[in-house]
Amino acid sequence: MERNEFRDLAINDQAELGRIKAEVSASSLYNNDLAPTGPEERTWTTYNLIALWVGISIVITTYTLASGLIAAGMTWWQGLLTVSLGNFIVLIPLLMNAHAGTKYGVPFPVFVRSSFGVRGANFAAMARALVACGWFGIQTWIGGLALDALLTAVWGGWANVAGHAFITFFIFWAIQLAIILRGIEGVKVFESLAAPLLIVGGVALLAWGFVAGGGIGNVFSQSAALQEGNTSFWILFWPGLAANVGYWVTLSLNIPDFTRYAKSQKSQIIGQSIGLPLTMTAFSFVGIAVTAATVVVYGEAIWNPVELITRVAADLPIVLIIAMVVIVIAQISTNMAANVVSPSNDFSNLAPKYISFRMGGIITALIGIVSFPWVLFDNVGAYIFTWLVGYGSLLGAIAAVMIVDYWIVRKRTLDLSELYKMEGEYSYSKGWNIKALVAVFVGVLPVLPGFFKAATTPGFAGVFVEPTFIESLYNYGLFLTFAVAGLVYLGLSMLGGRAPEPVPERSAEREAVAE
Repeated sequence: MERNEFRDLAINDQAELGRIKAEVSASSLYNNDLAPTGPEERTWTTYNLIALWVGISIVITTYTLASGLIAAGMTWWQGLLTVSLGNFIVLIPLLMNAHAGTKYGVPFPVFVRSSFGVRGANFAAMARALVACGWFGIQTWIGGLALDALLTAVWGGWANVAGHAFITFFIFWAIQLAIILRGIEGVKVFESLAAPLLIVGGVALLAWGFVAGGGIGNVFSQSAALQEGNTSFWILFWPGLAANVGYWVTLSLNIPDFTRYAKSQKSQIIGQSIGLPLTMTAFSFVGIAVTAATVVVYGEAIWNPVELITRVAADLPIVLIIAMVVIVIAQISTNMAANVVSPSNDFSNLAPKYISFRMGGIITALIGIVSFPWVLFDNVGAYIFTWLVGYGSLLGAIAAVMIVDYWIVRKRTLDLSELYKMEGEYSYSKGWNIKALVAVFVGVLPVLPGFFKAATTPGFAGVFVEPTFIESLYNYGLFLTFAVAGLVYLGLSMLGGRAPEPVPERSAEREAVAE
């Protein structure tokens, strides 16, 4: 491989990387799954990164993401604008955290040791991992429903089997567990093969909507029927935008889990900039347009694509079977990349010598069962405005600390070997960076009253009408927590002095190839 292909990597010499691994291999913070990747492992091209986001984004939850906003009172174009803007915004922290993964070849739980400490990293990692477990359960439940519809189409008597939806949930769960056991390379191959099929499926669904709905103009003239509420746009906009940023704020934290395999910074920047915002906007548009078409065709809005496809293909079982297979692939591709890779690494980081990537994946799958995903998904208000805004607020504060520490305090310079040492540069106070924890706490404190009220209010519709001042803060979610936590951490870092300078003899070589 030519040297300039890896000009933006901190370590592009296999011998030097081998020396670092040998130095830290006995550390309790090290195992092969968490070790920095070398040039021979950097196989992810721009296409692989685009395919990753296509595979993650084309999923039923993306299809229905705008539905809660439109049902609450937004027009179709306002809902689409909110989704689109949210994804362009989240791209910024995503690319900023991705840089460290590509430069140093480390996964998220190792990277976050530099800002939270070698022990404090588990706080950030577990905050991310438990959210992923919840999402794993939701996506598995949805995939199980698609499999349930598929089996019903093949055999009509399946619908009469007691607990058939839960049976397919566990079947779908077991299929994913088998993929988990194949490791990260299996995820890469699956995503690359699934992406074209998912795009074709989305285009086919959109074509049906416009044809069956009597044309584009006729479809969108009926879009007003999708609005069930009458809340004003600006009351809905900020919490809706925060929810859409929160949708992928999880990946903005753990994106180094993937970009550590990228061939270059250019590959990951272009791949993600194309893959994330365009796919999310396009597939949300498909969801809105096709649902508007169902108003024309069936006289009612059908947001659930599984229910829609079941109706459309009632007399054509082969169409239903093909469509359900595509949906099942979509659910698997999203779950593998978004909700398995990160928690697998995160749980491994708890005890690297005892928990491997695969064991972490098994733990993720088990917690996904006990998260009661059918409860989370069935309540739109809880799903978008409590679930997404709530955890997005916490992870936004964590992301702010990571970004400020890496880009401003440390100026993109880390000591790779020190990341794996219990007593080293990143040990801080007994392994905890108190400044980072204080910044996160101060960042989320203003939104906690609103979150608890939303979580405990029966039938919460998604926004506080005529809110008190403290309740209104919750409507801004992670925007507020990100700004406050970032400023507090920067202030504390400046008061406590700058981060230690990297070891001179190593930093000179790194900086020569880093940019």
